[in-house]
Amino acid sequence: MPSALPAPGRSPPLRCWLSAACWQGAACVPGLLRSLFRYRQRDRNMSQSVGAGSRKYSETVNAVSLCRTPSINSKPTVCIENMPSEMLIKVFSYLDVVSLLHVACVNKRFYQLASDNGIWLKIYSSCFPAKRRIWKNEFLQTESVPLSCTVVEDRKPGYWKEKYILKQIATVKTRVMQLVKPVDPCTDLPCKNQKAIKASGLSWIIVLKDKNEKEHVMEMAHLSFKDMSVSIYWYGTSWPCLDVLSTLKLFGVLPLLPDRSTAPSKNGPRRRSLIAEYYLSHLTESSVAVGSDKLVQLFSLNPGLLVGLWKGSNEIAFVTVSLHYHQLLERSALGSATVQYVLPTNKPVLDDVDPEYGLHDYDLHLDMHSGKHTYMCGTFKNLFCRKGDIENGYLKLTVVNLKDNAKHIPLVGTVGLSWETTAFKGIVKDCYMMDVTVLDETHKPFWCFSAPVCMKLSSQVSNLYDYMGHIYTTDYADSEGKVCAELVWLEETKEYFIVSLVLYISTEKVNNWYGTNY
Repeated sequence: MPSALPAPGRSPPLRCWLSAACWQGAACVPGLLRSLFRYRQRDRNMSQSVGAGSRKYSETVNAVSLCRTPSINSKPTVCIENMPSEMLIKVFSYLDVVSLLHVACVNKRFYQLASDNGIWLKIYSSCFPAKRRIWKNEFLQTESVPLSCTVVEDRKPGYWKEKYILKQIATVKTRVMQLVKPVDPCTDLPCKNQKAIKASGLSWIIVLKDKNEKEHVMEMAHLSFKDMSVSIYWYGTSWPCLDVLSTLKLFGVLPLLPDRSTAPSKNGPRRRSLIAEYYLSHLTESSVAVGSDKLVQLFSLNPGLLVGLWKGSNEIAFVTVSLHYHQLLERSALGSATVQYVLPTNKPVLDDVDPEYGLHDYDLHLDMHSGKHTYMCGTFKNLFCRKGDIENGYLKLTVVNLKDNAKHIPLVGTVGLSWETTAFKGIVKDCYMMDVTVLDETHKPFWCFSAPVCMKLSSQVSNLYDYMGHIYTTDYADSEGKVCAELVWLEETKEYFIVSLVLYISTEKVNNWYGTNY
């Protein structure tokens, strides 16, 4: 076995590298393969014609082939692709799971060899050893059982590879589902989402596609967890110009083989789940302008997207997405790279006794925050709408009545959305994130969203005796409903008060949920 690497211009025979692999064991194989690539490449670059009578040779090295083309007079050397399958399988047996999956992407032959049942059975049995129960000293005990060679021979090629991957995915899914089972008694949402996300290795990326179909992938930068949502922030200096972009896609990303002992690697095998797709061609014209400060201007798109643009240019400063916890893990993991996960439809239970079935006993949980600071968090129970209050296809649920001073709610702190990039940070005033969870009469999540909203100054002045000041309005709307709020700014105390809050829920949503016909 060679003790040192050869001098430049002279590569060792491939059998020396393989001998080194067999002598030094599994730990050296990846390093030896990398060295083999490196020194073969260096030989190619340094191989030039050095004069008459000198031996000439050419060599081509790439990711698929490591063949050496000798000159006529040179002795034939070993090509890695012409090596016996048994020898390659021996080398591959020293690789870890991720490296095996990478090797399988080289070519068809490597794919077949890297899927060898003998290699994967060894990996599978080390992670999921077969067990049996035996009676020992009058106690029932469990012991590991080695798998026989017939298990390898009787299976189709790639059987144990597929079984190992599916078993790993099922194990992680079971662990995550156990974490999301406990729910908050008030919101009926999972209360251990942060632990579940960490256990599964879940992350989020955005893929920006330009008009030439080129994709720009932005990895996740920062997370902020709240009671009902998680906010995801991306910022950096490598953003493409908005003028050339056509779409933005939000994906949930899960490692194919999550390892709890290490942080998820973006270079390992991962699978994507499409959560939402946004069209950016006319962002500044078609979307809602949330607010601005001296440096950036904010634009929002449903569901929950906030894009910050540098003032005076169409260059992206940052992107923020707010995701509601309802079915978050399912939406982030169970879709495909092209199709979103479809939430299961609610099976309506008809009620012939109640003439106002579906119009009462709603609960609202409302959280107003900026990601870091919470301005208001409240629960409102037993909301209802009478048949006579159904107008223009909406149920009207009054949460805070303008005339009931006792239920008016103050906002704590200076309201504004904070933002940050690698070089700058600031706050856009009179903007915030609104998290809404509406529960039906059986305490199931009925309407859920998390989105950026802004407060707009109204031309009216408050005529309430207790609140003399400027009136601000906040409005949000999607396909399932609307939220309308009125706030009064008190100059003396420097705070906002919510004096009116009304939910408008689509009758189509109610009819589909309850099986009614309003």
